[in-house]
Amino acid sequence: MKKRENESYLSEVLSKLTEHKMAMVGLFVITLEIILVVVLPFIMHLNPYDSDYTAFSAAPSSLHILGTDAIGRDIFARLVYGGRTSLLVGLLSTIISCAIGVPLGLIAGYFRGKAEIAIMRVADIFMSFPSIVLILVLVAVIGPSIWSVTIVIGVLGWTQFARLIYANVLSVSEKEYVESARAIGTSNYKIITKYILPNSFAPILIAITFQMASAILMESSLSFLGMGVQPPGASWGNMLYDAQSITVLSKRLWIWMPPGIALLITVLSINFLGDGIRDALDPKIKI
Repeated sequence: MKKRENESYLSEVLSKLTEHKMAMVGLFVITLEIILVVVLPFIMHLNPYDSDYTAFSAAPSSLHILGTDAIGRDIFARLVYGGRTSLLVGLLSTIISCAIGVPLGLIAGYFRGKAEIAIMRVADIFMSFPSIVLILVLVAVIGPSIWSVTIVIGVLGWTQFARLIYANVLSVSEKEYVESARAIGTSNYKIITKYILPNSFAPILIAITFQMASAILMESSLSFLGMGVQPPGASWGNMLYDAQSITVLSKRLWIWMPPGIALLITVLSINFLGDGIRDALDPKIKI
C-alpha cells in the first residue's frame, strides 16, 4: 500500500513538472547544451587553442562563425569548450557540496546533542565569511585551476545543504511513523535510510539546481578575475576577461557577447528548472 502511495505521489510530481512550461524549457536548453558541448568538438573538430595568425580579432565570417579573439583563437570553439568547463564545474562542485552537507545535516538533525552543536556551529562559522573573499584566498593558496576551483566551491557550499536537511530532519523525526519505528527497536541506520532521508530529501533537489547555477556564476567570476580557469584553457569567465577593454566592449562585440549570452541562458534555464521542481513538489500549488 505504501509503495502504491509513493508511486502515485511520484507520478503526480512528474506530471506537474512536465506541465510547467518554463521548467521544460529550462530542461530542454540544459540538455541541448550538454549534448552540444560533448558532441560538437568531435563532429566539427574544434580546437580552442590554435591561433589563426591571419585573423587577429577578426569579425564573424564563414571561416570563423563567431569571429576570433585578440590572438586569433576561434570564439566558437572556445565557447563550446568553455561551456563544457562551466557545466562541469557547476555539476561537480554541487555534488561535492551535497555529499558533504547532506550527511552532516542528517547527523546533526537526527542524533542532536554534541554532534548538532559541533556541526551547526561550524556551519555558522563558514557562513560568517564573505564567500567570494574566502574562495579567492583559498584558490590563491592552492593555485588557480579548474580542479582547485571546483573543489573549493564544492567544499564551501556544503552549509546550504546541511542547514536545509537539518531543518527537515528535525521535523520528520517527530512524525508518528518514526516514533513507531524507534519503539519496535528499528536500528538508527534503517530509520535514517528508510524513513528520514526519503521524506527530507525533496527540498534538496531544489537546492541542487540553484547551487549549480550559483557555482557556474562563481566559477565565471573567478575566471574573470584571473583566479579560475587559466589560459589557454577555455571558460566563459575568462572569455569575458577581454571585455575589460573599452575597445572590445564597444567595437568587438563578438568577443564577449557569445559567452555572456551563453552564461545568462544557462543560469536562467537552471533556475527555471529549479522553480518547476519546487512547484511540482508543493502539493498546494496546482500547475
